[in-house]
Amino acid sequence: MLRRLVQTGAWSRITRGVHDTDPAPVASRTVDHRRRRAAWAALLAFGPESIAVGPCSLALLGVAGLPARVVPQATLPGARALESRDGIRLRMFDDRMAVVRVRDRYVAAPEWALAQAVPELDRPWAVAVMDSALHLGLVSAEDLARAHDLARGRRGVARTHSWWELADGRAESPLETRVRLDCVDGGVPPDMLQVPLVGSSGRERRGDVGWRLDDGRWVVAEADGAEFHDTPSAAFADRERHNDLVTADVAAVLRFTSADVAVPGRVAATVRRALQAAGRRRVV
Repeated sequence: MLRRLVQTGAWSRITRGVHDTDPAPVASRTVDHRRRRAAWAALLAFGPESIAVGPCSLALLGVAGLPARVVPQATLPGARALESRDGIRLRMFDDRMAVVRVRDRYVAAPEWALAQAVPELDRPWAVAVMDSALHLGLVSAEDLARAHDLARGRRGVARTHSWWELADGRAESPLETRVRLDCVDGGVPPDMLQVPLVGSSGRERRGDVGWRLDDGRWVVAEADGAEFHDTPSAAFADRERHNDLVTADVAAVLRFTSADVAVPGRVAATVRRALQAAGRRRVV
């Protein structure tokens, strides 16, 4: 029966003893689903004592900002890397590693997961997952500093030391993180995140990222991620919010998408032009 299900495409084999029972092509599923699928593939492949680590642990903890493709990985006490199979990595066990439960399985505690994942990620992803972990309350600033200490000595960690100081829990999405990083790199770092503003309707609003002008007004940037902004109702809400933010206190509202942050320097250049047009003298 199992062979027939695989042959007909109803199920697909991931590795020995582990099958995907969803007939939908993996590529058609949401990015979050694919990340969690990778994590569960590793846990199921290596048995009930296995522990999800690194990016897989972060995915199961609900941390945002991971790359679309996450390598399945888990650990076991006494594990050997030679036991990895079918693209699923069995990692060496970290001595004294703290764990937490997600559903009925164990995953590396947030600070350990960050220590394992950040050295393996490129800078935008690394800062985004740290921002998300802080924003979700999974770690505190002290926990993040401890994660940095736990990461010391790992392969790839040397290039990350300056990244840990960039983490900011006020960022509400990975796209906001990437907008901020582009501006920091481009010499126009924001003055504030989640800028409190009163819209023309009298309602209190918050701008994702803001720059204070010499006259006290703001240039505000909004990060429009497809995950939350692609539905008709979301588009209407975005337009209403955008129009409401154009007040006496706001000189300009800029809107950026993933296509903008995909081109290094584009966001920073746009912000620089907006600040110059609004008359800000202290544009770097």
